Amino acid sequence: MGKNKLRRFNELHTFSNVIEADFNDVYNKNHPYKGNWNKIFDNDNPIILELGCGKGEYSVDLAIAIPDKNFIGIDIKGNRMWVGARKALDLKLNNVFFIRTRIEFIESFFAPNEVDEIWITFPDPQPQSNRKRKRLTSDVFLNRYRNFLKPQGLIHLKTDSDLLYDYTLNLVRKNNLTVVYSIYDLYSSGKEFLAYNIQTFYEKMFLIENKPIHYLQFKLDGNITTE
Repeated sequence: MGKNKLRRFNELHTFSNVIEADFNDVYNKNHPYKGNWNKIFDNDNPIILELGCGKGEYSVDLAIAIPDKNFIGIDIKGNRMWVGARKALDLKLNNVFFIRTRIEFIESFFAPNEVDEIWITFPDPQPQSNRKRKRLTSDVFLNRYRNFLKPQGLIHLKTDSDLLYDYTLNLVRKNNLTVVYSIYDLYSSGKEFLAYNIQTFYEKMFLIENKPIHYLQFKLDGNITTE
């Protein structure tokens, strides 16, 4: 491990806006913050998650843009998460938090109806057919999210992957979930809103390469059939 990465990991341990969960402690167990996030934030504002948050720029920029909502970025890569967590501390943002853990353990951190929205920004599309259940929009994960997302709760997907966009849209339609937005090329759509105005590090790279950015917003308002 490089010196810079080691320094970041050591600093991350001290950050007041980061939880680093021991996997053995959370697997099939409840974290003490589960059901208590409004107490952690000291308000009753809506809670929005960013899954696979990477450097955390989306969580931080959303927190800046919408100060009356609470944001939580979740990822396993502490070296990347350090960037967003450090920025949030420097800006004294009280409405953004980070959890370093695997997305598979997400139900250990949130109680039923505790979360209002989920952002999934440029996740690994898991292109191999035998790994499709690892996709963060697969039936496996959508059913996990149902256990803590409020009824009519929103899910936002931004991706450069045609495969993941088409896969998710087909799954949503198959289960008769409500599609709010389905935009194949966001930056040619003429629709300017949060998904348009906030960009991740990797998204900016994809735009330089002239890749279309796909955006899908839907409600998790129905049962999800296991594939």
